[in-house]
Amino acid sequence: MNKLSKQFLDLLIRYAILIIIALPGLWLFYFIFTPLTLYPVYFLLSLFFDTSLMGNIILIGEFPIELIGACIAGSAYYLLLILNLSVPKIKLQKRAKMILLSFASLLILNILRIFFLSLVFISEASWFDITHKLFWYLGSIVFVVGIWFAEVKFFKIKEIPFYSDIRNLFNLISKKKSKK
Repeated sequence: MNKLSKQFLDLLIRYAILIIIALPGLWLFYFIFTPLTLYPVYFLLSLFFDTSLMGNIILIGEFPIELIGACIAGSAYYLLLILNLSVPKIKLQKRAKMILLSFASLLILNILRIFFLSLVFISEASWFDITHKLFWYLGSIVFVVGIWFAEVKFFKIKEIPFYSDIRNLFNLISKKKSKK
């Protein structure tokens, strides 16, 4: 297989993975990350309070803390996957490390975010609603962007998501035309 065919096949596989994962509605991320988020939050809260767990609801006394899909941040994991798979010229082993590091980072930040918000909620602080909204709207964006920028620096990524693929695809097409 020549270099052009390998580049095109790599591009095709990476984007096919993104489409296949997105088609059923990101359930895979929620299936994997719901227990990975719920149980550590429950554990952290149980270190300080008498807690019980019923499904996806953590009870602390009379305070129910329900972890819904938005709390799990499945779309944020998908965005990180998109960023990781939309960059060309990365070897499989390095790409796997990048994805695992980004997912682990988001998981840890998300667990800490939910734990902190739970503490604010059970303290009945008047600023819970604004804190929750800030974490929801601003925090999730900052987490994903921060994780991606850290990956770019740590893994020395030189390519730009999507743009580099489009540029490379255009160059492949141009080379094919010039050979004819």
